Amino acid sequence: MDEGATLVGGGLGKPEGLEKGYYVKPTVFTNVSNNMTIAQEEIFGPVMSIISYETLNEAIEIANDTIYGLAGYVIGEDQEKLKKVASSIRAGRITVNKGATDYSAPFGGYKQSGIGREWGDYGIEEYLEIKSVLGM
Repeated sequence: MDEGATLVGGGLGKPEGLEKGYYVKPTVFTNVSNNMTIAQEEIFGPVMSIISYETLNEAIEIANDTIYGLAGYVIGEDQEKLKKVASSIRAGRITVNKGATDYSAPFGGYKQSGIGREWGDYGIEEYLEIKSVLGM
């Protein structure tokens, strides 16, 4: 809000009826530009920043204009556009139209969202020790 975004719902404080524990109100901001802190930081909480765009390519550019890349969500009806957007966003996992979680698929980030993977074959490799024996 200090940078000009508009708070639509939620905000500071705990949700009604949840005074004990660590809870945060689901929060939505509009009038967000991609250079604002809430658009650039990984906020691990129920916070949504709504950013407008004119073209599909602009939407992809906005999504990739961050130092992070853990996960993204793409929602739509046109299968070709969904494929284009999902393959163009630089993030470790893209969920399309409420896709089900698949624990056999690797999970992990790109860029400053981490290196390495959990789940699936790639996740198991994190627990292996590999040895080379040469010259026998």
